[in-house]
Amino acid sequence: MAEDEELVTHSAEVEEILEHAPASGNLMDSKTSILDDMLMEKLEKAFHKQTSMVMVHDVAKIASEYEPIDLAYAVSRLPPSSRHVVYDNLPDLHAKVIFMINTDSATRTAILRTIDDKEIKRLIDHMPLDEAVWILDDISDRRLKKVLELLDAKKAYRIRELLRHDRNSAARMMTNEFFAFHLDMSIGQVGKSIRDNPGIDLTRRIFVLNDVGQLIGYVPARNIIVNPNELPIRQVMRPILHQVDPDTSRDEVIDLVHRYKIPALPVVNDDGVMLGVVTYEVVVEAMEDLGDDTIATIAGTAEAYSENEPIMRRVFSRAPWLVVTFCSGLVTATALTHFAGRLWFLGVVPFFVPLINGMSGNVGLQCSTMLVRAMSTGEISAGIKHRAVLKELMIGLTIGVGFGILAWSIVFILNVLNIHALGSEPLAIAATLGAGVFSACLTATSLGVFFPFFFARLGIDPAVAAGPLVTAFNDLCSTLMFLLIAFLVHGFFVY
Repeated sequence: MAEDEELVTHSAEVEEILEHAPASGNLMDSKTSILDDMLMEKLEKAFHKQTSMVMVHDVAKIASEYEPIDLAYAVSRLPPSSRHVVYDNLPDLHAKVIFMINTDSATRTAILRTIDDKEIKRLIDHMPLDEAVWILDDISDRRLKKVLELLDAKKAYRIRELLRHDRNSAARMMTNEFFAFHLDMSIGQVGKSIRDNPGIDLTRRIFVLNDVGQLIGYVPARNIIVNPNELPIRQVMRPILHQVDPDTSRDEVIDLVHRYKIPALPVVNDDGVMLGVVTYEVVVEAMEDLGDDTIATIAGTAEAYSENEPIMRRVFSRAPWLVVTFCSGLVTATALTHFAGRLWFLGVVPFFVPLINGMSGNVGLQCSTMLVRAMSTGEISAGIKHRAVLKELMIGLTIGVGFGILAWSIVFILNVLNIHALGSEPLAIAATLGAGVFSACLTATSLGVFFPFFFARLGIDPAVAAGPLVTAFNDLCSTLMFLLIAFLVHGFFVY
C-alpha cells in the first residue's frame, strides 16, 4: 500500500517536475532528462521486486500513469530482456502504437521478438504507412513476408512498394495521408471533406490536382477559412515550387525543407502524380538522426550509445577506426627510433613532439569539422569551395605564424633564463620549435581542408575526414616535418 501511494498520478508529478526543474542549459539537467531519470528509477525499482506478480503490478501501474512517449524514451535504458514487460502492460492498443513509434530501433527489435505476427499486424493496422514501414524494417525478411500476408492486400501492396526504395529516400520519409482535391472543387466542399476525415492531420497544405490527377498547386489552410465557401480552390491556389521524386535522397529532402521552410513537401512520380508528402516533423527527425550519425562518425565510431549495450560490441564498434591511429603511431615511433642517436634529435625532438602533435591535431580537427558542418548545411557549394579552401588555408597560416612566434619567444626566454636547460644553443632550440609549430599548423590545415573534399568527391560522407583519419595523418606528417626542421636548423647553426 505504501508503494502504491508513492506512485502519484502522471499529470501532477510531471507538471511538478517540469515546473521546478532548473533551467541550467545543461543537457543532463533538462526537464525531460530529469523526467526520464525519475521514470527510469521507478521502473528499476519495479523490476527488482521479489515476486513476478508484484513486479508486473507495479510496472502496469507505471505504464498506465505515464505517457507512452515518456515510457518509450525511458525503457530504452532498461536491459533489452526487460523492455517487453513495459510494452505488454501498456493500457491499450493506442498506447502501444505510440510507444512503438517513438522508441528506438533496439527496443523495437527486442519487443518484436516477443510478440506474435498477429500482434504485429494489429500494430501496423493502426499506424500511418510511413511509420509502419519503419517498424517492419526491424524484422527479418521471412517474418516480414508472413506479416504482409496477414495485412489488407491494399496496405500490404503499398508497404511492399515503399520497401523497394532506399531507407534514406523520400519514399521512405513520406506519408500517404494528405488532402488533395480537383481544381474545380469549391472551398466549402474541401472543408466538408476535411471535417469528414478527422484522422488525417496534414491540413497545413491542401494540394490541387488537374483532370488526370497531376499535382498543379496547393492551397494554404488559412485560405480555406477566410474565403467564401462557393469559391473554387483553383482561384486561391499557389504554384508548387518544390517537389521531389520517390528516390530523392534524404539529404536533398532535408536541404529543400530546411532552406525553404516547406511544411509539407510533395512526392510525385515521373508522370507528375502525387504519391505522398514529407512533413516538416519527419524532416526534423531525419535531421536528428543525421546529426547523431555525423557526430558518431566524427568521433570515429559507428556505435549507437546505450548503457545496456554489451561492452565487447561497443569495443568492436570503435576498434576499426582506431587501427588507423594505431598504425600511424607505429610509423611515427619507427621514424623517431631511426634518428634516436643523432645529436640534433636528442637536443630538441623528444621534448617537443607532444606539443607539435597536440597543435596539429587540434588545428586539423577544427578545420575539417568546420568544413564538414558547412558542407552539410549547404553553406559551401561547388562554386565557392575554392574560396572556402583559401580562407581556411589563410586561417591556418595565420595561426601557424602567431603560435610559431609565440613558441619561439617563450622557449628562447626559458632557455636564456636556464629554465629549459637542454644544453644546446637557445636560438637554435627556439627556431626549431617555432618553425615546427608553424609547419605543423600549416600541414594540419592542408590535411583538414583536403580530406572533406576528397571524400565528398568519392561519394563518401565527408564527416569521416573529421575523425581519426585527420588526427592520425596529422600526427604522422607533423612529426616527420618536425624531424626535418630539427635536422635543417641544427645543420644551419653547426655549419
